[in-house]
Amino acid sequence: MSHPDLFVVSILRALVEVALLSLLGQGAVGLLSGARRASNPVYRLFQVVTRPVVRLVRWLTPKVVVDRHVAFVAFFLMFWLWIVLAYVKRVLCEVHGLAGC
Repeated sequence: MSHPDLFVVSILRALVEVALLSLLGQGAVGLLSGARRASNPVYRLFQVVTRPVVRLVRWLTPKVVVDRHVAFVAFFLMFWLWIVLAYVKRVLCEVHGLAGC
């Protein structure tokens, strides 16, 4: 028996995890490479992966939030979204009577 709602929540949660880990990696590489992070290929790869999330958060946040803080806001929003999706997945598993989900 298939449960499309559970599948969608699992996909969304996986995408949020990718965004979270990419933001975390970008922050770590940025701290390690310092001022030369713009020329670091790994940092630029993380920028490409996180760009959609950062742009969405920039659009959602008021202009009072400084651009350099948008990545921090994006990380915390993605973290809380990940927590909410975990709760939703747990509730869906209980509704569908699935154990160990």
